[in-house]
Amino acid sequence: MTVQGPSAVVLRAHRTDLAQPPSSLLDVVTLPPREPAAGQVRVRNLFQQVIAASGDLMFETTQIPVPTFRVGEPIYGTAIGRVVESRADDLPVGTVVLHMSGWREESILGPGEAFPVPDGVFPGPEYLLNQGVPAYHGIVDIAAVGEGDVVLVSGAAGGVGSMAAQIAKARGAAYVIGIAGGPEKTRFLVEELGLDAAIDYRNEDLDDRLTKLAPDGVTAFFDTIGGSPFEAALRHAAFGARFALCGTLAGQVGGGDGGHPRLDIMTAIVREVQIRPFTTRHTPDQVQAWNTHYAQWYAEGRIRFAHTLLEGTLQRAVTAQDELLAGVHRGNVIVRLAG
Repeated sequence: MTVQGPSAVVLRAHRTDLAQPPSSLLDVVTLPPREPAAGQVRVRNLFQQVIAASGDLMFETTQIPVPTFRVGEPIYGTAIGRVVESRADDLPVGTVVLHMSGWREESILGPGEAFPVPDGVFPGPEYLLNQGVPAYHGIVDIAAVGEGDVVLVSGAAGGVGSMAAQIAKARGAAYVIGIAGGPEKTRFLVEELGLDAAIDYRNEDLDDRLTKLAPDGVTAFFDTIGGSPFEAALRHAAFGARFALCGTLAGQVGGGDGGHPRLDIMTAIVREVQIRPFTTRHTPDQVQAWNTHYAQWYAEGRIRFAHTLLEGTLQRAVTAQDELLAGVHRGNVIVRLAG
């Protein structure tokens, strides 16, 4: 009798144009069955995280400092699953783990590749599938947000931005403003995440709104978008403002030029704006710093896990990647895998 292996999402061809939807280059295929070796575990995946960076990793080369996906091989990403077969003493059957070998029904994981999810800290294990590490690193270590700051966050309804805005509030910022697209998202930012104000960039003028909301200027800016939000933030920067540049989503979707905003050098000089681009290496120290504060702030009701939970198979995760880049969902996008 032939034993069928698990399914996985495989890259059929490299992406060559930002206008290409990721789903057009991804296939769900059946892998050959594998048995775990000594020290390994078989994990049945329960939740798959979907992030914008996966679209960039489909190109043959990228500036993101992690390996790109290889044609003909399964792609990778953060997932949560349950150990269903174990040859590792420290990970018995039934253990729920976080790992980076997702985008497949089952993963074979070795030592140091699976991290047990703490029980009872959050409502569900999927709450660990957040983008809090870059948000925390950018707000705390790069922008140095603290009490009294007036903080502006672009892409504030997204996975990273929603965490960054809430972290700024938890750090004691005096006023936090989020930029998002559409009235439903701006309402969500204020009424559900507790931001002080939100700007709908699709229907409102950024300069007019920032003049009213931050008359003395923005002291810290967390940018995931680039493009016009960056240019507007610089026009409304307070003296000595810190800009933490995390992403350029406006230049990653549809071939736009949002990754090349105009820099008003004289304004930056006169106001002594500190422009600080950064990448997050997810070092053990960075991960530990975020997880410690996340658990505390969540328990205190100061952080909400903004996320969209979808249901379906790996194919649903593939289509969710397209939807994420199109701005369909808000917060962190997670697919609960059927079966």
